[in-house]
Amino acid sequence: MDFLKRGIDELFNNRVLPNKVLILLGARRVGKTAYIKNYLSSIPKSTYLKLNGDDLDDANLLKERSISNYNRLLANINLLVIDEAQNIPDIGLILKLIVDTIDGIKVIATGSSVFDLSNKLGEPLVGRKNTIYLFPFAQMEFSKQENHKETINKLEERLLFGSYPELERYPDWKDKINYLKEIVNSYLLKDILIFDGIKQSNKILDLLKLIAFQVGQEVSLQELARQLGISKNTVESYLDLLSKVFVIYKVPGFSRNLRKEITKSNRWYFIDNGIRNAVINNFTRLENRTDVGALWENYLAAERIKNQNYKEKTVSNYFWRTYDQQELDWLEEENGILNGFKFKWNDNRKVKIPTAFAKAYPDAKFEVINKQNYLDFIL
Repeated sequence: MDFLKRGIDELFNNRVLPNKVLILLGARRVGKTAYIKNYLSSIPKSTYLKLNGDDLDDANLLKERSISNYNRLLANINLLVIDEAQNIPDIGLILKLIVDTIDGIKVIATGSSVFDLSNKLGEPLVGRKNTIYLFPFAQMEFSKQENHKETINKLEERLLFGSYPELERYPDWKDKINYLKEIVNSYLLKDILIFDGIKQSNKILDLLKLIAFQVGQEVSLQELARQLGISKNTVESYLDLLSKVFVIYKVPGFSRNLRKEITKSNRWYFIDNGIRNAVINNFTRLENRTDVGALWENYLAAERIKNQNYKEKTVSNYFWRTYDQQELDWLEEENGILNGFKFKWNDNRKVKIPTAFAKAYPDAKFEVINKQNYLDFIL
């Protein structure tokens, strides 16, 4: 596959600005480095400096925090790019000094973990930064170069393997499986495991497995803690870290006024179906699976989140359920307007809006998302 135009193209170009830092965040292996490389290919080489936070020599160039050092380093340079910026000590203070003192300099920094970058960048760069998130490929990106028939034919593959960019190099399904296993074993938890205080890496993987089996269901922290033999607080902190390195995504319960609405628990989705299946080591074809509903729900949720991010929608996502089992899989609130959705894979029965929801929120819209109309939901 040639370089695929990404959903962030317009956002990115508009936010590379003088005396601002553009931060590009995303999980490992989603294509941040390739994206930057492609972006730089259209710029004269003499006008930018590219550094890598994993390279000690590069990091040392920034170590001396002085105006004279940065003036020397960035003489005749319009753009500074730092890949894996979270690995450079005091990166926030360094970039603050650079954008505050070198007139017209543009800075791009990439990183794979929010907690690292936000801790080191957040405070020093208040008012000086823009942040963009890059995800695995989205269907809205694939659709730029495949026709409708190809999209439909690829649906099973995307439910099973997700859409990490490098998977496009492997036509053979066995190679795709091996690649995803390698991602889980070598990259997925790397940011967490180098984070101070994480001693039980096996517990994090066990936690992910439990979450993988509960996609689309409310998750009880107490129950997870009991099954893993660790405290509820530890479970909570691990879930927080997993969301900050873009492995999973939290969706809370919604309520405005009903006592019987469930609001205290959350549902969790994987940012990518392939990672979810690799965690539980199950790549069985759809016709032989018992969890197709969960795969479908996770896929739609992940694609919707990508779409919302790339289109810069200010939307809050929820699920809705009452104690007497009336529920909506997905609920969006945008500018005070509610849109409820039910995700259905195979059920051809007419699905009606839950009575309690219609009564409590008479102005809300409702739609069933199935294989016939799902592209309208995610494109």
